[in-house]
Amino acid sequence: MKKSTDAVIAQNKQNPVAGFLSQNIILAALVVMCLILTICTPRFLTVKNIMNILMQSTTMGMAAVGMTYVVITGGIDLSVGSVLALSAALGAAAMKNGAPVVIGVLIMLSVSTAFGFIQGILISRLKVPAFIVTLAGMSIGRGFTLVFTQGKTISGIPKSYQLIGNGYIAGVIPIAVLIMFLVYLVAFYVLKFTTFGRGIYALGGNREATELSGIHTKRIEMCVYGVSGFTAGLAAMILTARLGTAVSTAGDCLEMDAIGAAVIGGASLAGGRGTMKGTLVGVLILSVLNNGMNLLNVNTFYTGVVRGVVILIAVLLDTLKNRNELA
Repeated sequence: MKKSTDAVIAQNKQNPVAGFLSQNIILAALVVMCLILTICTPRFLTVKNIMNILMQSTTMGMAAVGMTYVVITGGIDLSVGSVLALSAALGAAAMKNGAPVVIGVLIMLSVSTAFGFIQGILISRLKVPAFIVTLAGMSIGRGFTLVFTQGKTISGIPKSYQLIGNGYIAGVIPIAVLIMFLVYLVAFYVLKFTTFGRGIYALGGNREATELSGIHTKRIEMCVYGVSGFTAGLAAMILTARLGTAVSTAGDCLEMDAIGAAVIGGASLAGGRGTMKGTLVGVLILSVLNNGMNLLNVNTFYTGVVRGVVILIAVLLDTLKNRNELA
């Protein structure tokens, strides 16, 4: 491992351009995608369309923040879409019935965070596999949402609240996009510069060694699922504000998009590897892909197929990389 690392460093010094590309291959892929779409359709590289891409990426982007934390620890959270739907329905119903906007937002964030923490307790304390716990959580969350809404759309949300999803600062910067980037900055700082962030990487890299070093692995594991729930709540807040309604089908397949964005961005499903910068680029790749296919009038039925293939390729590359590191 050391020898191969030294060889890569030496190669990067000899060819800085190749070195930069090898370390930023995902970013390079995003740039190439944008160039191809710019050539294929003049409607792609416009201010209006770029803002549309960023706005469309906010829901997935928020969910992917918490998912990245979970994936770095070697876990998985299949419940984020259902948690989004449940928290959105409860918060929207409260505001529809006269609750202030602040209370509605607090309900969304409290419900989603509590849901995540409960799952984290089951996973970290009772040692139930994350796949089983969050799969059950996905079913429970969606079921409660359907029971609460009776399958109906919740409308009548205050106009002031909808500014979160549709408003602009100085008529230029979308509020939802600004919130997303701020969340990424905070998440980046926590991962990079805090003890909690180092513990997340350590837990995913080698659980036994981390436990022997005295780090509270159970607490870290519980907290990352709480963070995943919290960011699902933020996604619910933005999506509900953008649509002006809450529907029981909200967040359908969101967990797959969030996992895909994290893995495309370089996070390893085996744990121990991942960055917020990479995840953000992964989110943008999936968003640009969706947008480009719409602009090119590709049948929407093929969109899911293409996204699935992209995610599968990313997972296969991650698997091969892990095998090479173990070899």
